[in-house]
Amino acid sequence: MPVAKAVQLIKAGSSKWLREQEGLRLFSWQEAYGAFTIGASQVAKTVSYIQNQPAHHKKRAFEDEYLALLRAYDVAHEEQHLFG
Repeated sequence: MPVAKAVQLIKAGSSKWLREQEGLRLFSWQEAYGAFTIGASQVAKTVSYIQNQPAHHKKRAFEDEYLALLRAYDVAHEEQHLFG
């Protein structure tokens, strides 16, 4: 499945759920997104990272980490458009 289609389905499904279950009628996703791939050998480390995000982001802000990833992998971007 193309990444764009997966993101579309995730955004649509989660928006519907948030509106119905949580009553967030004004909720909407931002237009842009970022997607990164991992190899099979990185699955355990990635799962651990996701499970520990609250503690991790007390030490390093999401924005700082995201910018570091973009720079590390030489991804073209315009910082003024990243975080709304």
